[in-house]
Amino acid sequence: MSLSSRIEQARKRAEGEPAEALAPVPYEGVRRATSLGREQQLREVRDALQRDVVASSKELFSAADGDELRTRIGGIVDRMLAANGFAVTREERLRLIDEVVAEVTGLGPIEPLLRDDTITEVMVNGPDQIYIERKGKISRVDTSFMGNEHVLRIIDRIIAPLGRRIDQSSPRVDARLPDGSRVNAIIEPLSLIGPVITIRKFAARPYTVEDLIGFGTASPEMFEFLRCCVEARLNVFISGGTGSGKTTTLNVVSSFIPEGERIVTIEDAAELQLRQEHVVTLEARPPNLEGLGEITTRDLLRNALHMRPDRIIVGECRGGEALDMIQAMTVGQEGSLSTGHANSAPDMLRRLETMILMSGYEMPLRTIREQIASAVDLIVHTARLKDGTRKVMNITEVYGIEDDVILTQDIFVFEQTGVDERGKIVGELRPTGERPTFMPKFAASGIVLPPGEFGIPPEDPARPVKARVGKGRSIGIDGGSDAKHRRLDFGLGRAHSAGGMVYVSSVGPVVPDSGRLVGDSIRAQAQQCMQNLKAVLEREGTSLDRIVWANWALRDPSEFEEFQEEWVKWFDGDVPVGQGTLLPPTHRRAGFRVSLGVIAQA
Repeated sequence: MSLSSRIEQARKRAEGEPAEALAPVPYEGVRRATSLGREQQLREVRDALQRDVVASSKELFSAADGDELRTRIGGIVDRMLAANGFAVTREERLRLIDEVVAEVTGLGPIEPLLRDDTITEVMVNGPDQIYIERKGKISRVDTSFMGNEHVLRIIDRIIAPLGRRIDQSSPRVDARLPDGSRVNAIIEPLSLIGPVITIRKFAARPYTVEDLIGFGTASPEMFEFLRCCVEARLNVFISGGTGSGKTTTLNVVSSFIPEGERIVTIEDAAELQLRQEHVVTLEARPPNLEGLGEITTRDLLRNALHMRPDRIIVGECRGGEALDMIQAMTVGQEGSLSTGHANSAPDMLRRLETMILMSGYEMPLRTIREQIASAVDLIVHTARLKDGTRKVMNITEVYGIEDDVILTQDIFVFEQTGVDERGKIVGELRPTGERPTFMPKFAASGIVLPPGEFGIPPEDPARPVKARVGKGRSIGIDGGSDAKHRRLDFGLGRAHSAGGMVYVSSVGPVVPDSGRLVGDSIRAQAQQCMQNLKAVLEREGTSLDRIVWANWALRDPSEFEEFQEEWVKWFDGDVPVGQGTLLPPTHRRAGFRVSLGVIAQA
């Protein structure tokens, strides 16, 4: 006899109505449990309760509120335990009631896991295996579902309020829980082990800068540096692997956006937790049963441009929407933020290239790279280390493009110094000694930096800051950053004598007195190179007519004829034999069009 029938019999007896004999026949599972361990006994009782309560939950509890439902379930548990002569402690009874209530109104066996604030991820691998992540470590828990149908019922309970579906024709779905936790579910035929649920939990209270500092994610100085970058309206990508803390870091970094700005967030499943007041949250929509009505992240990005945003935040770029995000960053929505999966900052740039190619537009790779270099200012790379901690590993500047190569430099890099007695990795995010080219933007935005500027070295006239090559948005960067206005510490040539020969290299178009580039034309630069070469050779006790081998490095091979016209003017007889190569990147960034190297007799 089912439990619901037993309840009905008990009600009739209480009201004096005739009732059939109610023999206290124990559940087979409970009878067997007497020879098993205590936990196994409780599991048998719980499964028995679930089978009957789930079967009759719609009829019994549809009209009951929370308190009444819990009271009635408590009565069912008590009658079932009494009928089978099974004794439990008060704590065990309350746990049984909680589990049955969770089955009726919550998410069944995983409901207690979702209430545990120390658990950050719940992973259901079919009905019999449930894993959790706690403090960065994964472990299996001693609970399970009754079968595949039980798991499917919980999935439906999650996605039904969102108007989403999962079935054989659409066997995967992304969703979210009311608290913002992210859910992914996948079923047969894609999953071969039964229905799989992955829930990325979000803290009931959004993490703050203080929380991440306490976790060791980054130092207070680094978050202050990121605050300056956000207030200066630099475009920031946060990269990292799965579970590395990208979204958490994005939430914290977004808190630096000043109040009064209109922010539009775009996500597949809404999970960002912005603290500002003026925020518009947009969420993509999957197709309906007929395959119609889909609204993609890319559609929302295009629409957001018509919503007068000050900043756009895309939860994650996964495909063609990267093109629209990059364009938004370059047409007025400066200071925008996004995340992406990548193993390093350079990998993030390569992934952006790939995602833009996925947009369907045929564009030269150089054009794609130019747009990326112009749009992205900073990449914050996060990682989950082997001890389970999540840290900011690199803060990397994107400062331009040259010869189809996007130019980057690490501003801060995490350096591991050891492992403590608890097995935790010890280290800190340290400055690399490179001065970012966007530092003038801080001053232009009225941002006063603390003394020492986060450990970034001060501007040194003898070691000029790298120019922002090909950056379309150079607010606060004046002509002084161009190489022709800077004093260069190379290009006058280096000589070495050995074996009766003089070897000279790195002779560039630099005026010796000023240390600056002579000009932009190949002819002017070639003439200056020859003057510098002649001076170096004479200083070493030799001359141009004793050159036996030459190497000329050109920025553009098509300019060889113009260079050759200047080269031959400096020799009375036959010109030296030699070969041509391409300029190295350091010379290109300095503005050289040509440099020389020779071997001459001493």
